[in-house]
Amino acid sequence: MSERVLRHGELAREVTGSSEPPAVPSRVAASWQRSQEYGVSVDDIEPVFTGTYDDESLFFECGRDVLTDLHRTLADEPISLMLTDADGLVLNRISGDTSLLRALDKVHLAPGFSYSEREAGTNGLGLALADRVPSVVRAEEHYAASLCTYTCAAVPVLDPRTGRLEGAVNLTTWSQQSSGLLLALAQSAAGNTASLMLARAHGRRSRPAPRGEVFRVESKRLEPGSGSLHELSDPWMRAVHEAQRALALGKIVAAGGEAGVGRATLLAQAQRVVRPRDRILCATTPAPRDLGPWLALWSPELGKPHTAVIVCDVGLLPVGAAERLRDLVGAARAVLHTTGGAAPGAADSVPFSITAERFEDIPAPLAALVDTVVTVPPLRERTDDVLPLARHIAHKVRGRTVEFTPTADHALRDYAWPGNVNQLSRVVRHAVTRTDLVDVQHLPSAVLSGTHHRLSRIEAFERDEIVRVLTTPGITMKDAVEELGMSRATIYRKLTQYDIHIPKT
Repeated sequence: MSERVLRHGELAREVTGSSEPPAVPSRVAASWQRSQEYGVSVDDIEPVFTGTYDDESLFFECGRDVLTDLHRTLADEPISLMLTDADGLVLNRISGDTSLLRALDKVHLAPGFSYSEREAGTNGLGLALADRVPSVVRAEEHYAASLCTYTCAAVPVLDPRTGRLEGAVNLTTWSQQSSGLLLALAQSAAGNTASLMLARAHGRRSRPAPRGEVFRVESKRLEPGSGSLHELSDPWMRAVHEAQRALALGKIVAAGGEAGVGRATLLAQAQRVVRPRDRILCATTPAPRDLGPWLALWSPELGKPHTAVIVCDVGLLPVGAAERLRDLVGAARAVLHTTGGAAPGAADSVPFSITAERFEDIPAPLAALVDTVVTVPPLRERTDDVLPLARHIAHKVRGRTVEFTPTADHALRDYAWPGNVNQLSRVVRHAVTRTDLVDVQHLPSAVLSGTHHRLSRIEAFERDEIVRVLTTPGITMKDAVEELGMSRATIYRKLTQYDIHIPKT
């Protein structure tokens, strides 16, 4: 940690003007140590972009409303208000200071990026989530030098009913601003969010569409798919190789398939083989009101040397935006033709690819650009991938190997996974945060039930109770009859009704 300690002294002298740097708080020093072990750079950070998050959760709804109200009283202050999930993923960001927002964009402190301690080193929200206590990280206390122009205060938010960590409220300002009230404001917002969650626990409202995000990546480990498995089943590998061959010829590729199958992951893995040293930029489709800023933010990257672009879910783009995107690709091709920057053997080619559920969903202006369509098979058609992916996800969540019982393996493999890899990820993440050995009782009832019709609340509760009881270790049918208050015949009838399948040990 000597490099960071030395840098701390230099930065502290710049910020405070003192010849002696202030003492480093013990929690910050411990966080520096962890940041070094995670391999975070002491210069510039490269936060991971996830791009998917639960924008229908009670936590997101309540936190967003609280921060919106708080922003009204701080509209003229150079403060950015943010909500993050429990993994440090920034969910939203509000500020009336455009210069601050532009500066935060440069360090990717924006929706869709993960600012956990593991990804971004010591910072306010990462430290608050790591230690689960209110935290302030000032200027030179940040691990990475690129963050030392800011001061951040963050407070964890716990579900008032379960005590589970839901995320954090984070307030960020310039380092030269007074931070005396920053933590108090963050604590107030976090407390109000928890209180509102409790008040709204039994009443839900519809939510607006999510705002769009863009992310930039500078190293191999950050593009979509860089943290996923590269050797999977034959159906997956055939699709990867098909995309790889087309990209190598300079063709524009569209990856199709159901939501959650890993279309962007597949394209990124193929691009990485074709362009091993290039950066890969991926843009998720925004809400209609954000199209202008969305295109302005990332589209200058089109046609840049050593940069590949993936645009996701283009079926959500209105035709006007698709036309603008087509024109941008055309302009990039013209530049490459003039400068000779195209890939060898692929005249005027732009490393550009897109994703959509179906080819017919692609707006006509973009569909005309597509040379090759690669279909990504759903997870139910590549069952050999389920267990390797589950173990990989578990290892990413826990940072070590997590064991699964044979019955849990059987249940995971036999489930149809209508939500594909995204659903598998949610199930595994939930399970491995509760146990070191995943068994069937740690899996959602839906994974053990094959019913396809929508269940009422009472039916869902009944199904969940039956699954809970029958997956209790050592349970006998006699025990189940007593606990459920049902006859043996009724239990068997309900198993058939809900298509419940509990693997045998």
